[in-house]
Amino acid sequence: MIENLAAIGSWLRARAENLLAAMLAVMFIVFIIQIVFRYLLNLPIGWTHEISVMMWLYLVLFGTAFVVRDSEEIRFDLFYAAASPRVRRGMVVLTATTVVVLFTISLPAVIDYIAFMKVQRTAYLKIRFDWLYAIYGVFAVAVIVRQLWLGINALRGVDPVSVDPLKSTSGV
Repeated sequence: MIENLAAIGSWLRARAENLLAAMLAVMFIVFIIQIVFRYLLNLPIGWTHEISVMMWLYLVLFGTAFVVRDSEEIRFDLFYAAASPRVRRGMVVLTATTVVVLFTISLPAVIDYIAFMKVQRTAYLKIRFDWLYAIYGVFAVAVIVRQLWLGINALRGVDPVSVDPLKSTSGV
């Protein structure tokens, strides 16, 4: 059962990475189109800017919610690596509790704001802003779930991944 869930999780993660790569490709292609139209053809177009901004927004929030691992998150590695496993677990619990409380408090206002934004649309493509900003609600829920998981594991005594400050990696 656990192996099946792990396999499904790995497959979903790979598809999320594929989606991020596609978003990056779209953003790059649209950026090149924008340069060609503006500087070579002297015909500035606005829809390319809108798509670039949308892709960047979704790249960052979707990527952080579903692709970036905890080991790839930004932290003060010098302090974290120098701490004992027990202190590291305490750091994780403190951080997770703070993030869960703050994101949970803000979640109703976030959802209200996203729902409110249905009255506005983007200038060129006429995409409703509630559809555009919905990714932040997904991101907020994903952050809450991830931090709850990390905090509970730390309370159960699972040692967070040790960090070697002398080892430089890409997070893989």
